[in-house]
Amino acid sequence: MDTKKPNPLGTLAVLLVLIGLWQAVHWLNGAALSSPSATAQGLWQMMGTASFWDDAAETGLALIYALVIAVAGGIALGLGLGANRLAANVAEPILVNLYSLPKVTLYPLVLLIFGLGLAAKVAFGVMHGLIPILIFTMNGIRQIKPVYFRAAHAMHLSRSQIALRVVLPAVLPEVLSGVRLGFSLSLLGVLIGEMFASQKGLGHQLSNAMNLGNIDTIMAVALFLMLFALAGNALLSALSRRYRALGA
Repeated sequence: MDTKKPNPLGTLAVLLVLIGLWQAVHWLNGAALSSPSATAQGLWQMMGTASFWDDAAETGLALIYALVIAVAGGIALGLGLGANRLAANVAEPILVNLYSLPKVTLYPLVLLIFGLGLAAKVAFGVMHGLIPILIFTMNGIRQIKPVYFRAAHAMHLSRSQIALRVVLPAVLPEVLSGVRLGFSLSLLGVLIGEMFASQKGLGHQLSNAMNLGNIDTIMAVALFLMLFALAGNALLSALSRRYRALGA
């Protein structure tokens, strides 16, 4: 099993190239995009204010709720559908087509059901993150070789023992991959929810900045969100590599 670690020099090179492109675009049109140094300085100043952290806490709380529901629901539904090959074959194209629908068009329905506030943002986050986790989990179950189950039955293992010793180790790598994707998509859903109908949160802050044409604030908040998303993804990636290394 491949457990090769990422190359730090390669990652650094990519970051330097992206920063260089960012700076080049700023030189071409400084009115549309602030420079990397100015954006970092603006973010540092914003992080010194209580209002920024109030909005960040609001977004973080909605993301935690959305991610917990998406992970729990995605794993439960994925295990249930994956255990039945016919159900999985029927459900997969339906889920893929359903997920391809523009979810922004469903936002009025979300508002009617959940109203304004935290619940609507959480619902929108779950809508973005649940299906990818469900599909990854379902595919993980489908990829388990039948010989493993035959061997488990031959050893007279109980259902709980089969779940813990056969199903869980086999499906966990796929689940972790799904959670990595679900994390980013749930964050996106929460931010979109805050931009449409919320009085707090980083999405609301972005929406206000766009309405005012405040490029510096837009870039500073976007930089913070990018760093947060990268940190979360790196943590989940390290956890996935750790598990694969233990199972190798």
